[in-house]
Amino acid sequence: MSGAPSLPLYQQIAQRCAQLVASGALRAGQRLPSVRDTATQNHVSVSTAVQALQYLEERGVLTARAKAGFFVAPQGKAKALSLLRQFEGAAPEPLAGEPAPPPGSLPPKVSFAGYSPKDKDFFDGDRIRVALSRATRLQRQSLTEYSSAIGTTPLRNAVALRAMHLGCTLQADDIVITAGCINAITMCLQAVTQPGDMVAVESPTFFGFLDLLEALNLKAFPLPTDARTGVSLPALQLALDTQPIKALLLVPTLSNPLASVMPLTHKRQLAKLVAQYRIPLIEDVVFNDLLATDTRRRAVKAYDTEGWVMVCGSFAKTVAPGIRLGWVEAGRWGKQVATLKRVQGAATNAVLEAALADLLVQGSYEAHLRRLSAMMKQRLGLVRQIIQASFPAGSKVNDPPAGYTLWVELPGNVDTMVLFALCKAQGITIGPGQLFCGSQRYRHCLRLSFAGHWGPKEQAALQQVGRLAAQLVQGLHEHADSVAPEASRTDFVNQSGLSARDLW
Repeated sequence: MSGAPSLPLYQQIAQRCAQLVASGALRAGQRLPSVRDTATQNHVSVSTAVQALQYLEERGVLTARAKAGFFVAPQGKAKALSLLRQFEGAAPEPLAGEPAPPPGSLPPKVSFAGYSPKDKDFFDGDRIRVALSRATRLQRQSLTEYSSAIGTTPLRNAVALRAMHLGCTLQADDIVITAGCINAITMCLQAVTQPGDMVAVESPTFFGFLDLLEALNLKAFPLPTDARTGVSLPALQLALDTQPIKALLLVPTLSNPLASVMPLTHKRQLAKLVAQYRIPLIEDVVFNDLLATDTRRRAVKAYDTEGWVMVCGSFAKTVAPGIRLGWVEAGRWGKQVATLKRVQGAATNAVLEAALADLLVQGSYEAHLRRLSAMMKQRLGLVRQIIQASFPAGSKVNDPPAGYTLWVELPGNVDTMVLFALCKAQGITIGPGQLFCGSQRYRHCLRLSFAGHWGPKEQAALQQVGRLAAQLVQGLHEHADSVAPEASRTDFVNQSGLSARDLW
């Protein structure tokens, strides 16, 4: 973030330097670049660079040492934070129920935006570390070798065994291990489409899919989707009859963001439909294991008898988010996907594969899934109570059977892009509905994720989101339209100060 244009040039340089200190990029006692280097980097004169550094010294951010230069002061971070608030205006009000932040600190940060689970209570860190240690010891020779192009045999065998819980009988030789589920989906799209082709997706859909389609120069065709039963099959059939759709990209079980679950009869019909139209379905099953029973976990792939379904998954939501491994069984396009992995040089790590295989075949995994499912069901029930009590009248919230998120529909005059900006000013992030479609249709909706830590601070933050939404309904924010200017989905992510991963 550059300095405000109204600031003198030396203060703009000082602001940028203070941001580095406040973020921890420059730590206490660390030497700054020389005055001459500072001038060169900022395209200013040496005298202006000296003025900027002395400005920071006078405010306790830096200290000067004779013939050595400028260093970050022992209390430099706190002083930098205080200085930045002076540059940017008054600090936001604290969250309701939270004490005011002490001088020199940032407002509390709470994220309801990301889907990736971050609560340490979800996972057994000790068990993961033991598996990694054992894999490193047993597979140490693999650190000096290239791993198998399609993945190690133990992990492909473990995936095939886990696929039985999805109702699928997969052959380990047909499974390709990938660098995450999105990597698997990317290669599937590359195998069955050409730039400019049209791909049908749910609406709303995971915003990462929209980004991916845009990056591959593919067109997204939105399909109406029910919050309980998933994509409309009559609408899909009509689209296949009238539109040049080349592939389907769907999440039939716990779709993101609606968390809808297709009934088994619909999944069977969907498998028949893609076979009838001879069109590939890329099925994302990354969330299926979050459901408590195998019957509900059953994938569309379980009903595929002709290889038209390309099933992609990972265990990032249930085993270890940090082990970035996924898998794909690509049906008719198996060889093409395996070739794409090889030619793209996307080899996966054999040690991580061995550790993940170990974790999957342990008998405690199913017990872990049941515990995780029960924990999230209880948490989402409490969250729904808070939303119903704190959000404006007329708000609607879905009731998913599992998962980490809720989809909230606010009264129509609430713009959740504006709500995002108001929340961000108080250290809270949310997922505006516009991120999940290519139009303005869901501008009054938002996705809230509860995959992170959950405690009094987070509960107070959720209540604050509701109060801010209620103020928007009542028109209390007179200049709300200027808070979040009209922006495309991509522009919003770029301008919000968040990375895509913050909202993943």
